[in-house]
Amino acid sequence: MDFIELAAQRYSCKKYSDQPVEQEKLNLILEAGRLAPTAKNLQEQRVYIARSADALAKIDQVTPCRYGAGTVLVVAYDANNTYTYPGEKYSGGVEDATIVATHMMLAAKSVGVESCWLNKFNPDELHAVLGLPENEKIVMLLDLGYPAEGAGPLPNHSSRKPLAETVKEL
Repeated sequence: MDFIELAAQRYSCKKYSDQPVEQEKLNLILEAGRLAPTAKNLQEQRVYIARSADALAKIDQVTPCRYGAGTVLVVAYDANNTYTYPGEKYSGGVEDATIVATHMMLAAKSVGVESCWLNKFNPDELHAVLGLPENEKIVMLLDLGYPAEGAGPLPNHSSRKPLAETVKEL
């Protein structure tokens, strides 16, 4: 499948089956994240795999949006190792972690694994529950798994604004 087709078919899965994601596929998904570009190639991303009953219970403490996924990736970045924009006001940590997460999300679809990008949680609360190092900042969670019977895109999934509304020439 070409990239545009893959991007169009990828959706936020909100109902997962019990079928676990095979280690081989998970490794490929993680490799896609490792290969993602980061500012100055600092590679400050930190990806944690939650798939044990204990780890998933911790995720469930802070969000109702696991949707039964048997694997959740916690995507964070090391705040002590980020590119700082000129002017010293902005750090590239969030954007780099987001690029990593996007690569993993699309790689998942390429191997037949569905996903859902989660941001309905308090990052500070999750940070405490997981006991992550103080310098690491959580950006998002990525549910991974196979869709359950009846799962599919939301009705508005294919609704996209025309490019003319979102892209402007300078």
